[in-house]
Amino acid sequence: MITIEFRDGEILAGIDRLQDQLGDMTSFMDDLGELLVASTKARFPAGTAPDGIAWVPNSPATLARKSDSRPLFGTSGSLNSQIFATTGPDFVRVGSNRVQAAMMQFGGSKSVYAHLWGDIPARPYLGLSDEDKENILAETNDWLSGAFSGD
Repeated sequence: MITIEFRDGEILAGIDRLQDQLGDMTSFMDDLGELLVASTKARFPAGTAPDGIAWVPNSPATLARKSDSRPLFGTSGSLNSQIFATTGPDFVRVGSNRVQAAMMQFGGSKSVYAHLWGDIPARPYLGLSDEDKENILAETNDWLSGAFSGD
């Protein structure tokens, strides 16, 4: 058996910080949450899903009922402004507490939801884009590098 012992104070301090941070990664998850909330909100003006596919345009029935022709932009503006992250030591969740949030993400049909004036196509706004994945990896690298530099 080979044993390697680190005696370098800077390396040991970095490993200690890394171990401390890996035990409770809330600050890292907070950073990821901020990144993902900003990314999600930025998709609204573009009208695209995380995979880059454009949202289905509003139907004539919907256009007759609202002043903004853009999908997911209601009169209150509450969906695109009410995106939040919830974080903890080992998780990050991004979503909205708005009642219409799930319907907009997954869609719904009038046959199941009688109160609708027509079928609503899914317009995914939550999820990870390729750019999100790259940013998460970069944030992870920065975060781990910071454990060794003391930042």
